[in-house]
Amino acid sequence: MKKNTINVKELEEKASEDTEGISSMERRKFLGFGLTITGLFLGGSVLSLTSSNPSFAGIRGGKALVADYPYSPHYTMVIVQNHCIGCERCLDACRTTNHVPDGGYRTDILERSVPVSPDENERVFMPILCNHCNEAACVRVCPTKATYKDKKTGIVRMSIERCIGCKTCMTACPYNARYFDEAKRAIDKCNFCVDTKLKESGGKITACAAACPANVRMFGDLTDPETEAYKLIHAPGKALWVLRPEKNTMPNVFYTNASLSSAH
Repeated sequence: MKKNTINVKELEEKASEDTEGISSMERRKFLGFGLTITGLFLGGSVLSLTSSNPSFAGIRGGKALVADYPYSPHYTMVIVQNHCIGCERCLDACRTTNHVPDGGYRTDILERSVPVSPDENERVFMPILCNHCNEAACVRVCPTKATYKDKKTGIVRMSIERCIGCKTCMTACPYNARYFDEAKRAIDKCNFCVDTKLKESGGKITACAAACPANVRMFGDLTDPETEAYKLIHAPGKALWVLRPEKNTMPNVFYTNASLSSAH
């Protein structure tokens, strides 16, 4: 699959008009981590990032998040973004495990070009997938309730039988995480491998997380302190961010860097 690649210079030229909705406070926090708010694009729209402390400040308090949304298990994924090497093993595993057709995708890897010297750019990779939002816009707009939140796990799922292919959910999703399956004449997306790898592993891991050689995708349960994802989210001083926080979708996919702390 061809990666979404964009040059930093082009991003800077578009920044003033594309990031008008991002507050100056968000910009300062983001830049404080040595990243760039204009460096990540998806479907032509900016993916804004914002910092957070381990108590999910600006997202929700850690305990309140679980209390407000009583899923058990409450599945989540933490992406250790700077570990990603762009090998695409996660994409291949996802396609094979979930029978994703040509032209479809349940996960992808964005790529940006960062200048490290006047004559050299460095490629930086960012995995993306359905964020399984607690306040999912796709669920809210679906006219047939074909897309819905699983009442037990909180996974955003698709009922192919109910889907009429209107693509309203695709338009509403801030993460461009859905595609139209021509063969099924219905929308499809990541479902955390709920009926494939997650089922086979007894709820322990997804296909993309299992295939990653660099431990980029940490899958787990927000209610289980023994999972690696829970430990990363609640680690003292750990800085995390989510995509498109201004959309208020309350994502269950979080991002961090391997050595990133709130003290930096």
